[in-house]
Amino acid sequence: MTRPIARVLALLEILQGGGTRTVGELAARLDVDERTVRRYVERLLELEVPVRSVRGRHGGYRLAPGYRMPPLMLTDEEALAVLLGLLAGQRAGLVSASPAAVESAAGKVRRVLPDEVRRRLEALLEVADFTVAPRAAAGGEAPVLLAVAEAARERRPVDLSYRAGHAGASRRVVHPYGIVAHSGRWYLTGFDTASGEVRTFRVDRVTAVEVGAGTFDVPPGFAPAEQVLTALAQAPHRYEVSVRVRADTARIRAVFPPSVALLEGLDDGWTRARIRAERLDWVAPLLASLDRPFVVERPEELRELVRALARRLAEHADA
Repeated sequence: MTRPIARVLALLEILQGGGTRTVGELAARLDVDERTVRRYVERLLELEVPVRSVRGRHGGYRLAPGYRMPPLMLTDEEALAVLLGLLAGQRAGLVSASPAAVESAAGKVRRVLPDEVRRRLEALLEVADFTVAPRAAAGGEAPVLLAVAEAARERRPVDLSYRAGHAGASRRVVHPYGIVAHSGRWYLTGFDTASGEVRTFRVDRVTAVEVGAGTFDVPPGFAPAEQVLTALAQAPHRYEVSVRVRADTARIRAVFPPSVALLEGLDDGWTRARIRAERLDWVAPLLASLDRPFVVERPEELRELVRALARRLAEHADA
């Protein structure tokens, strides 16, 4: 189904170029026979595209004068990609537009689709289920996200009004190095002129943005995603955990991702993991799941939790 529709749209694009196209010319360009070209023309007529038949030695097909292609003509696969992209982005919390805007965009896509394509896509959307619960997007951040993204591309500084979670409101000038999506949120990372350091900011906490004059250079090799993950791992929390594990970084990373732990390679196959956490109850089970020798350097509360977990596991094994 997808391939014929793609060629129907290709036929429409050829006719959009203007003039009269012979059946033989269209067949050659589409790599089909002339009978198939006529069938594609019938399909365009079903879609209410005004294709005119021109008779005579120089006859063929052309579009009615003044006709313009609708703003959106999609194949099955393209329509599926657009609608599922909207749905996935909304469920992940990354679509910063309002739910009404998402519904309106999806509705516009549906309205320009042929009945059969629309019916099949709606069937999928009605029966599809997901293993991950939807995340709520922060409302009203779309203008900010677009503004800082454009400034990052053009390397223009931005004047931000920022509402930090612990330090209240502030204003600062930032050189935006990149925009990163992580765990249902958008982050801006760049050089903060007030602190003289590279900082990371949640876009949903930016209350106002103004693009400034001048330009800046991004440091060579700067990796925005890596910077954001490191910043999240270093964010202030109630507990600062330090654990030495006799395992390589790849094995530890399978349990403690970069946004959770900073890793430092040591001698003799040991690796130090530094973790900042508001609670410790989840750290002990993950350390146990590594199934490798480890030493809790701090805090003492984690040692007690590890001992308690070991006792429970022993009790379960003997039950």
